[in-house]
Parts: sequence; C-alpha cells; structure tokens
Amino acid sequence: MEAEDLQRLVTVSMPYGKYQGRLIADLPGACLAWFARKGFPPGQLGRLLALMLELDHNGLSPLLDPLRRR
Repeated sequence: MEAEDLQRLVTVSMPYGKYQGRLIADLPGACLAWFARKGFPPGQLGRLLALMLELDHNGLSPLLDPLRRR
C-alpha cells in the first residue's frame, strides 16, 4: 500500500461495470467480495479494490470520512 492510496479510495471512480462512476470507497461489500473471488484487476485499480475490501471487511471504512471532507 502507498500512502496516497487512502486518498485515492475517495477520489477514484470505478471505470466500468455495474458500479461505473461510483467512488471505490462507496462500492458495496458484495461487489468487493465478488472481485476477491474472481480476481482483482491488475494495477492500481486492483490494489485499491483489495484495500477497500480489507477496510470494509474489518469495519474500518469510517477511517475514510476525514479524507472525504477535504
């Protein structure tokens, strides 16, 4: 994980699929779990989805709230 990844979760949108245009931080847990089962895409998007899955699964999503206010 890079230091900027947490900020990217609240600024980068999903580029395709059912949730296209939705912030990575706002993706539902079921969508993140689907990627975990099927495989995360390569590169930065996959890294962000995996990070968001960890935050969501461990109940740490509220840690992103201060970053949303910037």
